[in-house]
Amino acid sequence: MEKGLLSVSDLGPAEIESVIEQALAMKRGSTPSLLAGKTLALLFEKPSLRTRVSFDVAMQQLGGHAIYLSPNEVGLGKREPVADVARVLSRYVDGIAARTFFHQTLVDLAKYSGVPVINALSDQEHPCQALSDFLTIYEKKGRLRGLTLAFVGDGNNVANSLLLAASLVGMNFRIASPVGYEIRKEILDRARSFAHDGGSEIQFVGEPHEAVMNADIVYTDVWTSMGQEIEAKKRRLVFSIYQVDYEMLSLAKGDALFMHPLPAHHGEELAAGILDSRQSVVFDQAENRLHLQKAVLARVLL
Repeated sequence: MEKGLLSVSDLGPAEIESVIEQALAMKRGSTPSLLAGKTLALLFEKPSLRTRVSFDVAMQQLGGHAIYLSPNEVGLGKREPVADVARVLSRYVDGIAARTFFHQTLVDLAKYSGVPVINALSDQEHPCQALSDFLTIYEKKGRLRGLTLAFVGDGNNVANSLLLAASLVGMNFRIASPVGYEIRKEILDRARSFAHDGGSEIQFVGEPHEAVMNADIVYTDVWTSMGQEIEAKKRRLVFSIYQVDYEMLSLAKGDALFMHPLPAHHGEELAAGILDSRQSVVFDQAENRLHLQKAVLARVLL
């Protein structure tokens, strides 16, 4: 992670395990001056609750400082070229966490930046989300290898990062998505090469009930991500049979975890009340964004 973290696959299996272990240690005890004197720029093109607050608080708890830069302040790629923003910020801060519409923006930031760049979300991946999810799974299950994660819904950025992470650590991954909304081929090809080495099994099914059968984790996400609002009506029709409800959840193992990265659209991708079910660990996931981000920041800024 010399230049930051753009993809969860920038890490090897041992590095993922190490980040999770460090996050757990940080969750149990404080490290108040670890990043004293360090400054992180939060360069966001999209609104955020969990990502912004968790990175900001993580820097504070580690003794550092975060500066939030809104879309209107920077105008990334519009008011000022991405390359120029990267080169200027590199003179001021020790790291950049960027939340962008397009993954190429992150690639360009990393190319021209003299400091580490962390992917705080792009259209291609959400690595910090996937890593904090795996931290949550490890806390609840005591292991990652050999478990089966079933993802129901759009093959989006979160699904991409979960697939890559699962294939790296030896976790089986099943996904049920409508035709035309599957995982990107380049992500799938990369994941299959990791799965070959890590012993993971990757399955693509069209029927969501088949995907969740005897799964250890049932995971879903919004049907319409930020930037896709114009497609919302169409997507609600296409994904109508992909709602995770209690009946679908009952097909998984009795101790299966229900996961969602939030924000949730209640009554769409998940039935009302599911977030408060005994199997839901959704708010544990949200909390663990803070601890995982502390571990990532410590690795890239020290």
